[in-house]
Amino acid sequence: MDGRLRAILREKILDAQAAPVPAFTRREIHLPRVPGKVIAVIGMRRTGKTTFLWQVLSDRVAAAVPREGILYFNFDDERLADLTAADLSSLVEEYYQLHPEWRDRQRALFLLDEIQIVTGWERFARRLLDTENIELFISGSSARMLSREVATSMRGRAMEALVFPFGFREFLRHHGREIENPHRSTKAERSMLMKDLETFLTAGGFPEAQGAAARDRLELLRGYVDATLLRDIIERHGVSHPVALRQLTRHLLGNAAGLFSVHRFYNDLRSQGIPTSKDSLHAYVGHLEDAFLIHSVWLASDSERRRMSNPRKIYPADPGLIPIFDRTGRPQPAKALETAVCIELLRRGADLGYVRTQEGFEVDFLARWPEEGEELIQVSADLDDAATREREVRALLAAAGEHPRASLSLVTLTTEPVGDIPTEIQVHHAALWLLTQRPSVSSPASGNRKL
Repeated sequence: MDGRLRAILREKILDAQAAPVPAFTRREIHLPRVPGKVIAVIGMRRTGKTTFLWQVLSDRVAAAVPREGILYFNFDDERLADLTAADLSSLVEEYYQLHPEWRDRQRALFLLDEIQIVTGWERFARRLLDTENIELFISGSSARMLSREVATSMRGRAMEALVFPFGFREFLRHHGREIENPHRSTKAERSMLMKDLETFLTAGGFPEAQGAAARDRLELLRGYVDATLLRDIIERHGVSHPVALRQLTRHLLGNAAGLFSVHRFYNDLRSQGIPTSKDSLHAYVGHLEDAFLIHSVWLASDSERRRMSNPRKIYPADPGLIPIFDRTGRPQPAKALETAVCIELLRRGADLGYVRTQEGFEVDFLARWPEEGEELIQVSADLDDAATREREVRALLAAAGEHPRASLSLVTLTTEPVGDIPTEIQVHHAALWLLTQRPSVSSPASGNRKL
């Protein structure tokens, strides 16, 4: 490496260590606690991965780790365009020349942002773990650092910290209105909470979209989708039928929480004269999931054949994407609420499926938790109508017969107390459910709980 590049590396190291920690909204992101692993911070574009690295840095400084023991380095710099994997060793040497007291004697923290720009970074990261006494975080564009790619390229040496758009609690925190104990809130706080939830379900949780006017917000989020399609899918995978991909994306995001069958959509495209294949459509759905633009929920079944032969349910990455592609032109609180619940369950670490009983009744989610326990969750925006309540309760009770170990929950936007609900079903107002950490679900809950 020539002296000019070495000087740039040293300058960036010193600048980062002298820079004040930028203001940020604290995120609630699960960090794996397994020694000897790289933490790969991944997620959809513009969800706040770089900001989360600064949060990690801030937490270590608050825990009395000197800034000299932390290397934050962003590779997104035109001066480093020619950097190679071999040059990355010089970054380590420059850091330890500046702070030799940290080499081997103390465990340094390396936060390497946009490292995917450097070809061959994976081998460097593996070697760094083996040869230096460091804790390593990496983050980068989803175009080159997707979930499957990190797992494959790091050969089992990496674990993921998945960054979603803001959840409802983070949304409130960002706007300075987080409630310490929502179950003990005042009437005024509850009224504001209802208004904030309505805004969240419409505008969503992408950080840059917060507070933007509706027109600007929709244009911004549409740009996120377009960038994801072009850079993370079309360019990356050499998509041969971009028209079919765009039609598929519009269909999936415009039918949030809906059932999707590749076979049926393939026939729809054929009727429109759009050439593609079923194999291509299956691949496109996988690419959209890898880029974190959508989440699939499959039928919960012990039979893999039954699971694969039934349609999956598709949810967008954020409720704010729904108004862009919905063709009705009307608010969609039911779809938005079910999407928010799905994302929150994924954020909390649940393994998700939906249930269709032998009688044909459907329950939105069967959540299985890593620490054991199951929960059947039905989402219903409006429970004021008696027929709607009867339908939702009937489906939950029927599903409980097939999943007897699961607790039963009903999440709703209805604010008034609801009658005719069996005591084995716990009723949650959506705002409280989204703000409350999951209670133990090892046994069915007793009694209803309402806002």
